[in-house]
Amino acid sequence: MTRQTVEYAALVGIDWADRKHDICLQATAAESREFLVVEHRAEAIDEWANRLRVRFGGRPIAVCLEQHKGPLICALAKYDHLVLYPINPLLVATRRRGLKPSGAKSDVADAEIILNLLIEYRDRLRPWRPDDVRTRQLQALVEARRVLVESRVRTTNALTANLKLYFPQALDCFEDLATPLACDFLTHWPSLGHAQHARETTLTTFYHRHGTRGEALIAGRLAALRAAMALTADSGILVPALLRTKTLVAVLRVQLEGIAEYDEAIAKVFKSHPDAVPFASLPGAGATFAPRLLAAFGSDRERFASARAIQQYAGIAPVTEASGKSCWVHWRYACPRFVRQSIVEWAGMSMRYSYSAQAYYRSLRDKGKAHNAAVRALAFQWLRILFRCWQERKPYDEAKYLFALRERQSPLVQYMARPVEHTA
Repeated sequence: MTRQTVEYAALVGIDWADRKHDICLQATAAESREFLVVEHRAEAIDEWANRLRVRFGGRPIAVCLEQHKGPLICALAKYDHLVLYPINPLLVATRRRGLKPSGAKSDVADAEIILNLLIEYRDRLRPWRPDDVRTRQLQALVEARRVLVESRVRTTNALTANLKLYFPQALDCFEDLATPLACDFLTHWPSLGHAQHARETTLTTFYHRHGTRGEALIAGRLAALRAAMALTADSGILVPALLRTKTLVAVLRVQLEGIAEYDEAIAKVFKSHPDAVPFASLPGAGATFAPRLLAAFGSDRERFASARAIQQYAGIAPVTEASGKSCWVHWRYACPRFVRQSIVEWAGMSMRYSYSAQAYYRSLRDKGKAHNAAVRALAFQWLRILFRCWQERKPYDEAKYLFALRERQSPLVQYMARPVEHTA
């Protein structure tokens, strides 16, 4: 049964909020509309949903709301008689501004606007079909991990700026602040004075315990610490800075442990996922990008009718605007940013592991494309291939693809003879 053939017993528009939800309902056989408010409590939502089931004899009911994910759609997803239609909140806001140029707004009016949009565009809206459990787990895990990584970057930036106030020499004592080595070093020796009072054997043993075995490297770091001069002796700077270092190191340590736990959970879910093979086979995807790409595509094979659909959804396909004699192409603004970020970042990484990706990138650069534009175009090209692999559940075969390019006498073949270049 397709979405065009479904006969709904009622149509519902919901304007959701943190504490309550305004609802506008119209039964299919009635001309009048009903308005009510349901509290955001599991018991209240369950009571309302079951009342609808009894009232309409279990027949399907279309429910339109401004959420693709969130607490309300999670609460309603378990009721099989409710068919959910998520819509973009910008669509509601645009319709509201058209109807009320004054800017007047109310939750009741918004619920009715949402119902009107459902009635008007029902044939063009797609019912929400959740991915399977493992895919939804993976989607939540990779997105949460990315948020935590971004938080870690903010913490390391703040810690770097703080160390530059009083102990810039510390930044030369390790390659990366976002490591247990850096956290442990700054916990034991948070200032230049602490480090200079430590025994050389103590510092050497510390580096050995953390896996640093280059004796020349360790000796150079210790010599630099011994010869260093304190940037400031002002207690007005040192006391607050030392406390800030202690706080930031504690936060950073928790973030690093959290990222490691997310990596372990993502690897476990990805390994058990039935669609893991096509994404694991992608050049340069690895443990980071393969799960993110799988999460972007999902498990519903009917979600995207073509490669063009996923290119548009991910924000990789550009937008063409035409008005009168003017026509211009620009970046796609409305899209899931994390999905686009995942695909573009992986496309850039793939050039290190794929001759075809490197050749395609070079051909675009030779045509005058900037680096970022060429990487986006490569991502656009990759999505065509990845869509086919996803649909057929087959791994990507670089040798087979290169053979096909040679058989077609593709212009890319001439670029494959050159040495591989590692681009920034």
